[in-house]
Amino acid sequence: MNKYNDFTIAEYFRRQGVEIGENNRIEIRSFGTEPYLIRVGNHCTIGPNVSFITHDGGVWVFSEQIPSIQKFAPIKIMDNCFIGLGAMILGGVTIGPNSIVGAGSVVTKDVPPNSVVAGNPARVVSTIEEYRKKAVEMWEMQKPRGYFGSSQEGGKYSPEDIQKMKFKHLGVLEKHLKNLFRVRKSEGIGCG
Repeated sequence: MNKYNDFTIAEYFRRQGVEIGENNRIEIRSFGTEPYLIRVGNHCTIGPNVSFITHDGGVWVFSEQIPSIQKFAPIKIMDNCFIGLGAMILGGVTIGPNSIVGAGSVVTKDVPPNSVVAGNPARVVSTIEEYRKKAVEMWEMQKPRGYFGSSQEGGKYSPEDIQKMKFKHLGVLEKHLKNLFRVRKSEGIGCG
């Protein structure tokens, strides 16, 4: 596992049976007990501590009457999706293309294309376009001058190249955000 990173680990998971597209960032190190029941499209991020539950362990309560009982269902993540930290995706779910699953969400039903879902159970909280508009407005207010200097807006960059650029500019961003969000004791909201 040490020889892989978030952009190359797809190779490892493919050998376990996960069907994985291209240009993904996968921050987990396990797809659960039935990885061969999971499909991930192209250009997706799967955040840390995401769980994929492709079986229903609750059938255990019937095991004395039906010793062989088991229940399984596949999981599909379509192209261009983001699955946030600690989300749980249950079997039988399809996450539609261009969708976001919020951190900590429990996804029990299909996620419509072009939507943002959050909560337990996850529910639609906005369209992807509404989310994009808010995110761009906020970034315009927060973006440090000269950040990503030579990159072109709308240019084609691989997820790995984008991550490298973010890492390269990490110090600039950190300094800027510390100044931007600094809260002074004189404002009545101190840290001590």
